[in-house]
Amino acid sequence: MEINKVVKRILVTEKSTAARDASNKYFFEVDRKANKVEIAGAVEKLFKVKVVDVRVMHVLGKKKRMGRTIGQKSSWKKAVVTLAAGNSIEFAEGV
Repeated sequence: MEINKVVKRILVTEKSTAARDASNKYFFEVDRKANKVEIAGAVEKLFKVKVVDVRVMHVLGKKKRMGRTIGQKSSWKKAVVTLAAGNSIEFAEGV
């Protein structure tokens, strides 16, 4: 899988900001077919950092209702990437 397609975007929330400050963890939305090895390689090449650990989780899409019709948002995959001590991603620091 191509590196640019593995990592879709970086997630910036209160929880991800606290984890980044406390234990050097970054949250990403990744391709649903990507595995841990591909995610670690993509983050290392894109941001030029050393990845220590990758944890992934599947986020189920929420059911939404519009009048009588019930639909569902798409499910997606989240990755929590732990970086080695001294490494950081410059792109996420100012957000």
